[in-house]
Amino acid sequence: MADPKGFMTTPRQDWPRRPVEERVRDWDEVYVPGALLPIISKQADRCMDCGIPFCHEACPLGNLIPEWNDLVSREDWRAAADRLHATNNFPEFTGRLCPAPCEAGCVLAINQPAVTIKNVECAIADRAWEEGFAPPRPPDRLSGRTVAVIGSGPAGLAAAQQLTRAGHTVAVYEKDDRIGGLMRYGIPAFKMEKRHLERRIDQMRAEGTKFRTSTAVGRDIGAPELRARYDAVVISTGATAWRELPVPGRELSGIHQAMEYLPLANRVCEGDLEMSPMSAAGKHVVIVGGGDTGADCLGTAVREGAASVTQLDIYGRPEAERDEDTEPWPTYPKIYRLSGAHEEARDLGTAPAADADARLFAASTLRFTGDADGHVRSLHLVEVDVQRRPLPGTGRTLPADLVLLALGFSGPDREDGLVDQLGLTMEPRGTIARDAGFATNVPGVFAAGDAARGQSLIVWAIAEGRAVAAAVDRYLTGTSRLPSPIGPYDRPMAV
Repeated sequence: MADPKGFMTTPRQDWPRRPVEERVRDWDEVYVPGALLPIISKQADRCMDCGIPFCHEACPLGNLIPEWNDLVSREDWRAAADRLHATNNFPEFTGRLCPAPCEAGCVLAINQPAVTIKNVECAIADRAWEEGFAPPRPPDRLSGRTVAVIGSGPAGLAAAQQLTRAGHTVAVYEKDDRIGGLMRYGIPAFKMEKRHLERRIDQMRAEGTKFRTSTAVGRDIGAPELRARYDAVVISTGATAWRELPVPGRELSGIHQAMEYLPLANRVCEGDLEMSPMSAAGKHVVIVGGGDTGADCLGTAVREGAASVTQLDIYGRPEAERDEDTEPWPTYPKIYRLSGAHEEARDLGTAPAADADARLFAASTLRFTGDADGHVRSLHLVEVDVQRRPLPGTGRTLPADLVLLALGFSGPDREDGLVDQLGLTMEPRGTIARDAGFATNVPGVFAAGDAARGQSLIVWAIAEGRAVAAAVDRYLTGTSRLPSPIGPYDRPMAV
């Protein structure tokens, strides 16, 4: 550790966000450009280089956090980039999008604000690109084996990069017109500008990975045909089967799934559309669902110029500090967090009926009502207790011209026919079944990411991609030197 007293003398300082009034007028990332590097070395000094670094255990990638914290504190950026990339293919993604379970596991977090691990990670990744520390790493020789990766989200891209670097010939199949999966069309640009994604794709192309866009396996090409064409197949299509809200009035127009709404806004940013056909401009918007996807819808609706935006969360408002009895350190606690989108909604007063920001907690949707043309105009809700039972006398009505359902996902979408054409065994919860080696019931076919794990975090998706790559490499060659950070049955730390 560069400064043995850093955690005592230096307070936590996060990457500052741009003023709300400025950032809601564009789609750029919410953080002040260039404001991270001047503070990050001192923040890295706060790392205590613990004898047992629980941040390792909290991170499924096993990131070598104390090591690169020490290197950043000494401003040895090249070495820090090497240590960071040793465990994480895409740290510029996780440094922006991961909710940082590593910080919840930081030993300093027992009684102080945690080390800004996520900010340090992002600073290293960005500096590595600026200084040329992340060049393409093509293999020295090819193995003669071929692999198809279906899906280009973080799990698929991580698997493809690892297998390409191991010498296999890899083709990534993506049903959309651009590579990136959820990172491309699900994550708004104000959370991660797509230039970061494009840069990695260019790197992977230079290493030898092939990309096949606008190709839905099971529809545009038969799944058995693809399996016959390659020595191994990795299914990493994500969990895109969204959950529904079966309440009266659901059939009204103006009620959409979040993942119908968010891609259109992203396509406007990509230049494909001048304006989203689902734009929230001038509308009263209600978002049903209190998670990150709902927050993404919130920030998007604010930027589109909604008349009001309210987000409903069926859970009660969390406390500001962790409950040591139910969620003790180093588990990831459910506490009150203020995302950039919630900060914007709070400061702009987008939801007059809401609590501290745009959210209404402990709120359950009862029904929708519409106008004579069959368009939604109101959402009727009721407050609930901790068992989600309605509380008498708490009903209320919100104006709603646009309703967005952000209720999570149950597993892979089966409409393309991929699952059924291959005859894959499914778990009762709707995910693809696999064994301890990530293999499905079909020989040579493996499954990774949310399609098999269920809806999870980007850091778990990358870890799954790295682990399935090692399993496929072993299947093809009999052995593997690729790292395997997790097993298919590993789960986050919990009580």
